[in-house]
Amino acid sequence: MILSVGRRVLARLVLLASMVAITAAEAWARVEAHIDLSRQRMTVYVDGRYYDTWKVSTGRAGYHTPRGTYRPYLLKRMHYSSKYDNAPMPYSIFFRGGYAIHGTDAVSRLGRPASHGCVRLHPRHAAELFSLVKRHGKRNTVIRITGVTPRAKPRSRVKRKYKTRRHYKRKAARSYRQARRNRLEIYTSGGLR
Repeated sequence: MILSVGRRVLARLVLLASMVAITAAEAWARVEAHIDLSRQRMTVYVDGRYYDTWKVSTGRAGYHTPRGTYRPYLLKRMHYSSKYDNAPMPYSIFFRGGYAIHGTDAVSRLGRPASHGCVRLHPRHAAELFSLVKRHGKRNTVIRITGVTPRAKPRSRVKRKYKTRRHYKRKAARSYRQARRNRLEIYTSGGLR
């Protein structure tokens, strides 16, 4: 009898401990978005496990993306920038002042600095990160930004495919001089034969 009561108590304790462990794991479920400015990549971890790596665009020359560790303070499914001509910012995750992680329609620029300081993502990846943050909560999300923004590569001089006004003026002057020479030769040689 004492043994069966002890087993019941032990079974209840094991059940209670497993319930506490499950709720503790859910409470500590963390989303970490690590943004490396040097590589222009974002690596996402969920519960300490690797989730995915995506290309990003951060602040270009003259604009910076703040480095540091932040927690998101505002999630907006669709936000329009009040600073930059109502530019659409889908799936915005604001982490410091007006700085946010958000989707962009300029996906061809991902992988190199191109923004005014925000962290731009492909809209599909921004939606995925947005849902992860929403599911796990803002308090359980960390945004870590490290590295140095790479310098913009100088543009190589590309030869113009179109001709300038100066080109046509030179060409006209050359042809005028050539025609004048031809007339002079004709005159000095005694005319056409």
